Amino acid sequence: MENKNINLIYTLILLSIFSLIIIFSVIAINLGPLRIWADYQNTCIKEESFNKTIPWAVRKCNGRSKVYQVK
Repeated sequence: MENKNINLIYTLILLSIFSLIIIFSVIAINLGPLRIWADYQNTCIKEESFNKTIPWAVRKCNGRSKVYQVK
């Protein structure tokens, strides 16, 4: 009787670990587009801030540079 309880506990622990691995894998796959966007933002800010300030480069990379243009 005790052997069945131990096997049941190990089975539940194994099932829980397997479920967590699947859940975290799905989350990691869904974060792929966010990683691509973040890489683009980093590259864009590095290129745009070469002769300008970083806040200006951030606004430019986010598409808001026309709002802050000095006239």
